Amino acid sequence: MPNIRVGILGFGTVGSGVVKLIQENAGLLGKKIGAPLPIAKIADLDLDSPRGVEVEPSCLTSDAEEVVDDPGIQIVVELIGGTVAARELGLRALRNKKHLVTANKALLALYGQEMYRAAAENDVNLGFEASVGGGIPIIRALREGLVANRILLMMGIINGTANYILTKMTEEGGDFASALREAQDKGYAEADPTLDVDGLDAAHKLQILSSIAYGGYVDFDRIHVEGIRSISPLDIRYAGELGYKIKLLAIAKYLEGRIEVRVHPALIPKGNILASVGGVFNAVYIKGDAVGPLLVYGQGAGQMPTASAVVSDIVEIAQDILYHRPSNSNSLPLHRVEEVGISIAEISEVRTRYYLRVSALDKPGVLSKISGILGRHNISIASVIQKERHEESSVPVVMMTHEAREGDMRTALEEIDRLEVVSGSSVCMRVEGE
Repeated sequence: MPNIRVGILGFGTVGSGVVKLIQENAGLLGKKIGAPLPIAKIADLDLDSPRGVEVEPSCLTSDAEEVVDDPGIQIVVELIGGTVAARELGLRALRNKKHLVTANKALLALYGQEMYRAAAENDVNLGFEASVGGGIPIIRALREGLVANRILLMMGIINGTANYILTKMTEEGGDFASALREAQDKGYAEADPTLDVDGLDAAHKLQILSSIAYGGYVDFDRIHVEGIRSISPLDIRYAGELGYKIKLLAIAKYLEGRIEVRVHPALIPKGNILASVGGVFNAVYIKGDAVGPLLVYGQGAGQMPTASAVVSDIVEIAQDILYHRPSNSNSLPLHRVEEVGISIAEISEVRTRYYLRVSALDKPGVLSKISGILGRHNISIASVIQKERHEESSVPVVMMTHEAREGDMRTALEEIDRLEVVSGSSVCMRVEGE
C-alpha cells in the first residue's frame, strides 16, 4: 500500500496540533484516505521547546529546504507565518511540483495570485481551508457546496479577538483599553494587537473569501478597512438602547456586476443572528441566489480547530494523489476580479443607513442646523434622541438616518463638525443586517 508522505514547515502551536491530530487519528485517517499518512519531516528553527507531542528525532530539521526539496515528500504544509519566508518556501514547494497546504491568510491576501498561478502552472493543489475561520469549513463551502450560486452577500464576524473585546465592552460596560488588556491576559490577543483591532486580519480573510466567491482575485488595497480602537462604551450603550449591537463586520455585497468589499464596525439589530455571536467565536452569513441564506459558525482560531482544517486539506490532497485525480488549481482565482467582468465599488459609493452621534451645545436651533446640513446632502433622519440635557453645555445628539450614500455622509459630517455649536468630531457608524 503506498504512503502519502507529508512535510511540515513550522512546529509551533498549529504545527504541533497538526502532528497530534494525525498521530491520534492515524487509523481513522488511513481508512478515509486508503493509505497511511506518515509525517516525513518537520522543519522549525526551535527544535528544543516542548510541544506536547512526540516525534522521531530523525524527522526534525532546522533547515526548511530539506522539506521543500525532498523528492519523497508529496505534500508540504506551511505553518511558519509571516509572508517573506513563507512566500519563498511556498513558491519553491509548488515549483518543485509538491502540493501545498497553508493556513497563512496574510500570504494569500497579499501574494495569493502569485501562489495560485504557481500551483496551476505546476498542476498541483493549493489547500488553504485553515486560512479563514479556523475550523469552520467556509472555503470548501464556497468552492464546492455553493459553486452553482452567485453570492449576493457575505457578512461575517471573522476576527475572534475583536469580537471578544466588543463582547466584553457590551456585557460589562468597560472601555476598549480594559477589554484589550483582558484579551491579552487570556491569550486571545497578541502583545501587538494591530492586525486584529485595526481590522487588517479580518480584511486578509475577506480578501480570500471574496476572491473565491466571485471567481477573481480582489486586490487587497481595494478593501476598505476600519478598526475598533475608537469604539466607546457610550456608543455601545446608545446602540443597545436603539436595539442594536456593535460588531466588527467583514462584508462583501454583489449588485449588478459590482461588489463592495469592506471591513468596519457596524450596528446590527439584536434580532440578527450575527448579534448573538459572542466571545472568540466566528460566523459568516451567506446569501446565494439559489440556496438563499445560510450561516456557518464555530471556533475561528485555536490549535485544534485550525489543525482540523489543515488536516482536512491534507486528506483531500492525499486522496487526489492516490486516485490520480487532476489538481483543482484551475478553479483558483488566477485572474483579477475586474478581468472576469466584476468591478469593485469605491467606499464613497456605498449606500447604508447610519448611526450618528454629535456633541452639540444644548441651545435652540442646533438640531435644525444639523438636520439642515444632512438634508442638503440628501440624508434624511429616521429618528433623533437627545440625551442628558444640560443647558449651555455639550450634550450628545444621537440620530439614525435612512439609507444614504457614503460620500454624501462624509461631506455632511465635515460640515457639521465645523459648526461652532459642535464640539469634537462626530461619531458615525454604518448600520447593517436589517
